[in-house]
Amino acid sequence: MAFKAEIPYGAYWSTPFARWQGSFASLHSVEFAAHVTKRELARRDISPQTFDFGVLGLSVPQRHAFYGLPWLAGMAGAPQLAGPTVMQACATGVRSLFTASQEIESGAASVALTVTCDRTSNGPHLYYPNPHAPGGTGAAENWVLDNFGQDPLGGHSMLATAENVAAKHGISTSQQHELVLRREAQYRDALADDSAFLRRFMTLPFDVPTADFRKNATTLDGDGGINCSTPEGLARLRPVVAGGSVTYGCQTHPADGNAGLVVADPARAKALSTRPEIAVRLLGFGQARVPLAYMPEATIPAARRALDAAGLSLAQIDAIKTHNPFALNDIVFARETGANLEAMNNWGCSLVWGHAQAPMGTRSVIELIEELALRGGGYGLFTGCAAGDSAMAVVLQVGDR
Repeated sequence: MAFKAEIPYGAYWSTPFARWQGSFASLHSVEFAAHVTKRELARRDISPQTFDFGVLGLSVPQRHAFYGLPWLAGMAGAPQLAGPTVMQACATGVRSLFTASQEIESGAASVALTVTCDRTSNGPHLYYPNPHAPGGTGAAENWVLDNFGQDPLGGHSMLATAENVAAKHGISTSQQHELVLRREAQYRDALADDSAFLRRFMTLPFDVPTADFRKNATTLDGDGGINCSTPEGLARLRPVVAGGSVTYGCQTHPADGNAGLVVADPARAKALSTRPEIAVRLLGFGQARVPLAYMPEATIPAARRALDAAGLSLAQIDAIKTHNPFALNDIVFARETGANLEAMNNWGCSLVWGHAQAPMGTRSVIELIEELALRGGGYGLFTGCAAGDSAMAVVLQVGDR
């Protein structure tokens, strides 16, 4: 099926992603996202008054995030906007897109603003009062690190889910390292010709504001903190867990950043597009959950459900992007679906540019659209795993209007 909702071609953007404790570490993620959204809408000559619905996606709380989308919209110059704030870990980007699409599909809105943002740097340290505990002492949580380290349902870490999948499917360290080199080479294609691919949706050079947003603190030429691995360097690494297969070299790094896109009905999508002759159609979404502690496998059933919803087979898909916090995610996906491992994730992926959580899926979808546009059109699939052994996927088409 095809949704009524479309993404106007060119009506989307992403900041560079910066490795945590890097260039964005002092920026409030919601305020930063509002700052970027206002600027990027102006660059595309899209009035903030255009929107009649909004979605904010984030997975790491920030001060005043209780006020969510209405607060962000007000700061971005759209005080008329209401809408939800959604959180689904690394699936937040696709969930936000689906939420906006449903609003358009129902006829409740005609143009939706979708913004996703997170700062894994300096995540909140929370205290939960417990008057019934000895001495009234409550529990404390480091939102980012504690949740990376332990799934409360099974007591295992995210790394453990990767090791479980590697053992089940017989994926070796050397196979993971080989794929890392391939993915980094694909990302370097995006840096060619003065980062020509990234400039299709990213403002470069990127001015990083100070924490009060009154002046510029520094300027980025692209994503910050990117690894440049070598076969020799990777070969020297040992698995993080004794007896395991996953090294620090074959997993991604936490990162900060934000991304946004517009979702609209066909008539408004055409009017807001930078190239009205191109249509970006949403064809199907999928969600899945796999057995406890096997998170990387969840991308497979999620993708299959999105393809079923779109009425397509994987053989009909021209470009695939994945969220791959571990290199083995792509290996098992390709083995189980028959996808071409070498041809997935052209121009870059989260394995390389970082684990920024909420905006990760949004940036991946944007890059997928641009890859298809460079091909002259076609069908695309994005699928990505998330905490709780879950995943979400989306199928879209870029073609003539």
